[in-house]
Amino acid sequence: QVQLVESGGGSVQAGGSLRLSCAAFGDIYSTYCMAWFRQAPGKEREGVAYIDGDGKTTYADSVKGPFTVSRDNAKNTLYLQMNSLKPEDTAMYYCAAGASCTENLLLRGGYWGQGTRVTVSS
Repeated sequence: QVQLVESGGGSVQAGGSLRLSCAAFGDIYSTYCMAWFRQAPGKEREGVAYIDGDGKTTYADSVKGPFTVSRDNAKNTLYLQMNSLKPEDTAMYYCAAGASCTENLLLRGGYWGQGTRVTVSS
């Protein structure tokens, strides 16, 4: 049983920063891929940033540069540092974990948190 709990969302103005956290509880392994997804109103859920068990990171083109994903295996916590936020970054942000850093596999069979809302105003 794995439980993921996100925190750190909120409302900021464009150009601001937020740091999201995801605490993992249960049988979560340091080898697991952990990832951040987001879903804006009326849009599909999309992968934003991934980090595998070796620390290799992958980002969606739309967030490369301003966003940084990291993990602290000792604390079983995943982070997403978001800088230079834009109104189009407004979405519900979800933490996910699974055996593979593949978007479809995580969407179909990964572990998921309940999400934390990020609102960026212009």
